[in-house]
Amino acid sequence: MSNMSYCRFQNTSKDLNDCLENINDNGMSEDELEARNSLIETCKQIVEDASEMSKEDLEEDVEE
Repeated sequence: MSNMSYCRFQNTSKDLNDCLENINDNGMSEDELEARNSLIETCKQIVEDASEMSKEDLEEDVEE
């Protein structure tokens, strides 16, 4: 189920923190391991894309 746009980042942040707390869980199924690896790759892309944003852009987004 997708998130509503007005709370997308709030909900996802909570979920990502839960994933981080359980990142080394040894009891994952093969499907869950694949999803974990996909999530890690997505997070790497987010960091890369966010690093291209200037501090001013980030601050501007918060003010709006």
